Amino acid sequence: MKKGRLEAFSDGVIAIIITIMVLELHVPHGESVKDLVPLLPVFLSYVLSFVYVGIYWNNHHHMIYAAKTINGAILWANLHLLFWLSLIPFTTAWMGENHFSRWPVILYGVVLIMNGMAYNLLCRLLVRQAGEGSTLAVALGKDWKGKLSVVIYLLAIALAFINPWISAALYVLVAMIWFIPDRRIERNLSPTDE
Repeated sequence: MKKGRLEAFSDGVIAIIITIMVLELHVPHGESVKDLVPLLPVFLSYVLSFVYVGIYWNNHHHMIYAAKTINGAILWANLHLLFWLSLIPFTTAWMGENHFSRWPVILYGVVLIMNGMAYNLLCRLLVRQAGEGSTLAVALGKDWKGKLSVVIYLLAIALAFINPWISAALYVLVAMIWFIPDRRIERNLSPTDE
């Protein structure tokens, strides 16, 4: 099965997710810079989520680019990832509107964990389809960043009961770990693969 439709559909859904998030940024009623201050938590949660969605889009693009073919299980796994990504705007808005309070920060972390698990499942199915010795399998390797991210998310959720701002800082840390594009796939593709 060719991968073009999966790629195009995923790009469209991710674009819609980003659009929905930006629609939650409402214009303040007033013309003073002080009128922007109450919107700061909403803006900060938007920036964090925009970075997360961008990271997923970037890595998804690289991974699908390296895949030669897909199958039905990969299509469902991709939809599973898109489902969890589609919940980011909701948790982003709830967290921002409630100034990073405990339960919105916890739910945000749960959604981040589920996104990570869904992405990992998609990776595994793509590697199975491509073969263990494939460029994709070699490029993805042990995926230490993915495993570390889940540990940090779990820690962040637990710490939200003590101080949600520590959790938010840990979410930022994970985003920083992934912000630099993952070059494993690019390094492992030969010019003939492109």
